[in-house]
Amino acid sequence: MAGGKVSARQKMINLMYLVFIAMLAMQMDKEVLSAFGFMNEKLETNNVSTTEKNNRAYANLETKASEQTEKFGELNNQAKKIKSYSSDFYAYLSDLKLKMTADLEDKTAYESMDKTEFLNSYFFIGDNYTEQGQEFLNKIDSYRKNLINVLGENSRFTPIIKDRFDTEPVINSKTGLTVEWLNARYEGFPLVASLTNLTQMQADIKNTEADIVNTLLGGKLEEALSLNNYKGIVALDKNAYFAGEKVTGKIVLGRYDAEMVPDNVILNGSDYKNIQSGQVIIDMPAGNVGNHDIKGKISFTQDGKKVEVPFESSYSVIPEPGNAVVSADKMNVVYRGLDNPISVSLPGVSDNNLKVSATGGSLSGSNGKYSLKPGAGGTATIVVSATLSSGKSVNSKATFRIKDIPAAMGSVRDQYGIVRMPKSGLANSPISAGLPDFEFDLDIRVQSFKIKVPGELTIIVDGTTLSAAAKKVLEKAQRGDIINIYDIKATANGVNINQVLPVNIELTN
Repeated sequence: MAGGKVSARQKMINLMYLVFIAMLAMQMDKEVLSAFGFMNEKLETNNVSTTEKNNRAYANLETKASEQTEKFGELNNQAKKIKSYSSDFYAYLSDLKLKMTADLEDKTAYESMDKTEFLNSYFFIGDNYTEQGQEFLNKIDSYRKNLINVLGENSRFTPIIKDRFDTEPVINSKTGLTVEWLNARYEGFPLVASLTNLTQMQADIKNTEADIVNTLLGGKLEEALSLNNYKGIVALDKNAYFAGEKVTGKIVLGRYDAEMVPDNVILNGSDYKNIQSGQVIIDMPAGNVGNHDIKGKISFTQDGKKVEVPFESSYSVIPEPGNAVVSADKMNVVYRGLDNPISVSLPGVSDNNLKVSATGGSLSGSNGKYSLKPGAGGTATIVVSATLSSGKSVNSKATFRIKDIPAAMGSVRDQYGIVRMPKSGLANSPISAGLPDFEFDLDIRVQSFKIKVPGELTIIVDGTTLSAAAKKVLEKAQRGDIINIYDIKATANGVNINQVLPVNIELTN
C-alpha cells in the first residue's frame, strides 16, 4: 500500500492507516476469524458438490446432443462455452487462494490469519492498483461479459449475473463516500476474510452454472432430457366430423417439438411414414357415423436404447350439428374492465351467417371473432342463432363467470418478491407492477406507493420513482436492510387494480 513514488504527506497517511489496521487486527476477536474459516470450509465443500451436479448435467446434455442434434446441439454448444469460461475463472481464483496461503504451515489455523499484508501489497500500490489487482478486476469483468454474450442481454439471468459479478464503485454506508469496488472489498481485510470472499465468488460461479444449465438452457433441463415426461398427443383439426369427410390433424409429442424426429411410427397397427418436422400428419377417411380410435406408438433412441412413447385418442363422426360451439380464447372466465376475446363458430355454418348477441356486457366484432366487455354483474351470456342449409333453426348460448382483475405484484427492474440490489439502484429505479402469469397484455401504471426503511417513518410517494423525501430516508438504510415497498396503487388499462402485492428490496451496500 505504501509502495511506489508518493509524496511525504501520502507516506504519512499510509503509515497512519497501517497503524490503524494493526490496532484493529490486535482487537479482532479470534472467534470471528475462526467463523470465517469454518464458513470457507463449508463453501468449499458445497462447491465440490455443486461441481459434481453440474458435471452430470453437462454430460446429460452432451448425450442428448449426440442423439438429437437438431434439438440439443445448439444448447450443448452454449453449455460448453459457459463451462469453459467458468472453469477458467474458477481455476484463476483457486490459484490466487494458493498464493495467499503459500507461506502458512497450517492452512486451518484461522485465528492466526488476521494479517492484511498479502492482498494490500498484491492488489494495491499507493493509490493505484498493481498489475495483479487490475488483472483480478479484468477477470471478473470478462467473465460477466462472456456469460451475457452467450445468453443474450435479454436473458432472465443477465440481471443476476450482473449483480453477482458487479465491480462498480460502492457507497460506504457509514461515510456516504463512493469507494472503488476492489478497495471496498479487499483492502485492509484479514487474510481469512478475503480467502472466504474468494471462495464465495467461486460458489457464485458454480451456482450460476447450475442456474443456467438446469433451467435456462433446457427449460428445466431434467424434464427436457427425460422422454418419460413426454406424452403422445393426437391433435386433430376438429374432434367431430360429418360422414364422408376426411379426418385431418397431427400426432405430436406433448411439447410440439419440431426438432424431435422419431425413428418410426406405428398408427392403428401399421407402419406410418407421413412424418414432417417431427409431426405425424394424419390424412385418412373419417369412416361412418360413430366413434373411432387413433392409437399407436412413436419410437426414439435415448441413451443408446429404443424408447417407445404411446399415444391414443378418439374422434366422433356425427351428423349435422344442432348446437353452436362457443369458447373463450383466453380462459373459462371473462374479466371486468377488459375486452375479452371470444370465438364463436357453428360446424357447417359460415361465420358471417351467425347471429351473435350478449347479455351482461357489451359485445363487438364479427365473423366469428368478438370482444366482450363485462358489466357490473356476476355472469355474461353469449347467445348464438343460425339457420342450417336444411332450413332448420339453431339457437345456443354459453354463460361465463365475470371476475375482477387479479392482484398484481410490485416489481423493481422486472423482478418480484425479494430483490437484491444496491441502494443507488433503488434510488433511481422506477417502481412497477405486473401480472406475470396473466394471459392478457395490460398497460399497468403505478399511481403511488409507500416505502418503509427500517427504523424510519413510512414515506408516501406519488408516481413511480422515489421522491426527495423517500431518497433522504433511504440514505439512512444500511447494507442488508430490507426496504418494503407496499400499498402500491395502480391501474390496468385505465381500471383500478384492487390489490398490488408488495416488493421488498434487500440492499447489497
